[in-house]
Amino acid sequence: MNNEEISEVVHADWSYQSNIYEVNLRQYTPEGTFKAFSKHLPRLREMGIDILWLMPITPISPVDCQGTLGSYYAVQDYVSTNPDYGTIDDFKDLVKQSHSLGFKLIIDFVGNHTGNGHPWIKDHPEYYVYNPDGSILHPHGWKDVAQLNFNERKVWDALIDAMLFWVRECNIDGFRCDMAHLVPLDLWVEARKKITALKQDIFMLGECEVPSYHQAFDATYTWKWMHATEDFYHGKMNLFQLLMVLYSSNVEFPRNAFRAYFTSNHDENSWNGTEFEKYGSAALLLAVLSCTWNGLPLIYSGQELPNLKRLKFFDKDPIEWNGEFKLQNFYKTLLSLRKRNPALMAGNSGSTTTIISPQNETNVFSFLRKKGNDEVLVVLNCSNYTFDFKVQGVTGKFKNIFSGSDFQFTDDNFVHMDHWGYLVFEKQNE
Repeated sequence: MNNEEISEVVHADWSYQSNIYEVNLRQYTPEGTFKAFSKHLPRLREMGIDILWLMPITPISPVDCQGTLGSYYAVQDYVSTNPDYGTIDDFKDLVKQSHSLGFKLIIDFVGNHTGNGHPWIKDHPEYYVYNPDGSILHPHGWKDVAQLNFNERKVWDALIDAMLFWVRECNIDGFRCDMAHLVPLDLWVEARKKITALKQDIFMLGECEVPSYHQAFDATYTWKWMHATEDFYHGKMNLFQLLMVLYSSNVEFPRNAFRAYFTSNHDENSWNGTEFEKYGSAALLLAVLSCTWNGLPLIYSGQELPNLKRLKFFDKDPIEWNGEFKLQNFYKTLLSLRKRNPALMAGNSGSTTTIISPQNETNVFSFLRKKGNDEVLVVLNCSNYTFDFKVQGVTGKFKNIFSGSDFQFTDDNFVHMDHWGYLVFEKQNE
């Protein structure tokens, strides 16, 4: 599958200009409950968030538990809630509140493995894969989880039935599927077909980077890009090499595929560092690109604060909210632009992206996104230098979305760029 092909997935109309916000429920509040998180809903909606993705809400297996609370991804029961978070009725209330404010809500689904204490291990041993010595296989060295056996048809049925449960009983809007590429594509395709029979406008995010998986998923991860940006910031590759990674999506993936761009998520934050540890002065520049390039931005819990600490993965470690939300308006400005300007629609849905910066430019990456009369110009100084950059091939009256100032482009203008600076202009159609 490549960008000359079209995925069979039909994206919901509301998804093309949307964004995703990952909710680490355990760490979001001191209580770590559905009810406590619900108090943040109005703020997040005002910020411009569209899709709430809750990390696994299911009970955690106590067998071989990691840390004091265990891994969110060691599933003990696919069709109930973690009692630490609240009851199933509490979750239903959260879904209703979210919908009433205009959110879509998706939950994490772990299809590749269960926790080591899942009842299936005793009741359905044929559901699992075993080592030559007869012990259950723990995939990728994850000692607290057991590998499911996808050669067993009943495993497929059980997983799909669990997904249907959450849609039917709780009216959720879709799933983020953990390590999706480790699960057979045909299983996801079948699951999506059955889910859409219940609820048509669902959204599915796959944690994978396999083009063919867009037969089942609206959006997939951009791990290669995320790792490349860190290498670039630390001088391990130049700008041309970095942009070749970005352009690869235009070659490898279906034209209508959504790619999710991010600077942080639960794995990155806990294991590799915050976005400021990884990217330093380039963190906000890369957030701007995530919100304006052809794809969907994915924002992690606390980035609007910003959260400057690594959140523990297996233990309680609440985000230290201080009420300041220094980056809330930064994200609100970008997400509002995405929502109102069709030029930023994902999936090449009639919008075009033109690179403005010359191919031999070593410091600046600039591009113009356009759909009809709507245009958004983005200029990114990918260097530690300050200088003036000549913008060519752009004409008309534009507004700087961050400063609010107007700028008249006449096909040959200079803009001042601070080190690791970013400029985003929206064309003013009169």
